[in-house]
Amino acid sequence: MVVPLDPRSVNSAGLENGASSAEIAGEASAAAAVAGIRPTAEVRDSAGELVPLDLTAAAFFDVDNTMMMGASIFHFARGLAARKFFDTSDLAGFAWQQLKFRVGGRESQAGIQDHRDNALSFAAGRSVSEIVELGEEIYDDVMADRIWAGTRALANMHLDAGQRVWLVTATPVELAQIIARRLGLTGALGTVAESVDGIYTGRLVGEILHGPAKAHAVRALAVQQGLNLRRCSAYSDSVNDVPMLSVVGTAVAVNPDSELRDVARTRGWEIRDFRTGRKAARIGVPSVLGAGAVAGAVAAGLAYRKRT
Repeated sequence: MVVPLDPRSVNSAGLENGASSAEIAGEASAAAAVAGIRPTAEVRDSAGELVPLDLTAAAFFDVDNTMMMGASIFHFARGLAARKFFDTSDLAGFAWQQLKFRVGGRESQAGIQDHRDNALSFAAGRSVSEIVELGEEIYDDVMADRIWAGTRALANMHLDAGQRVWLVTATPVELAQIIARRLGLTGALGTVAESVDGIYTGRLVGEILHGPAKAHAVRALAVQQGLNLRRCSAYSDSVNDVPMLSVVGTAVAVNPDSELRDVARTRGWEIRDFRTGRKAARIGVPSVLGAGAVAGAVAAGLAYRKRT
């Protein structure tokens, strides 16, 4: 689905109000998420049964290493490289950026600024519809088999309770919405790229949806959808997502990095680790529902332009 959103108006309004780039990114992401919802008169659980809606509660899931093994944007880049969108040397640099972030754990402000200035520049001049079509193909080829069964079971648990489930990721919102749709989720909050008349300009609206920007997006969506954040849940693997995890009533660390594991233990957050081979059937459903990610920096790989 191509999101019917005018990013220029979001940027302009945000700047006029003195909003930070993270706030602008969050507002734009929430607007795109709402625009991307498919109208439906009823909601069904993962078994296809009609369930009563819980309109004030929702769950928010990070994608990379939380819902999906590895970085979704890297998998997308692999798919683009396989389709000669850019060459293998670009992909090698893409992989290095991901590895550097995963080893370092955090991005410097200068690094994030650089990513903001360059992310999605490779798509400049390309149509949104083309990228969406490629995203659909690449999901089937590369991503579908990389979903963590345990995390998907957690998402389905919320759906079965009549709650809406949103992905929250630094991945471009068009790709995030494809992943959400294929998983049967409500929708997605993602990085919004500026487009004019259906063509990408190569610039972002605000910044990458990373760190505090994710929290802004969740708050903005909560306002638009009438959610009570104290009744909401959030899931992530990364300490960079502590801002998002902190705005909801129930925070769960999924496949956590060492820093998030420490934060979770200190704050009494639940920890779920599916990397050890434990099956989804062992998930403690009542404990997760009762109280009621970062992938962002891997978007650095999008700084590598298509070679001509």
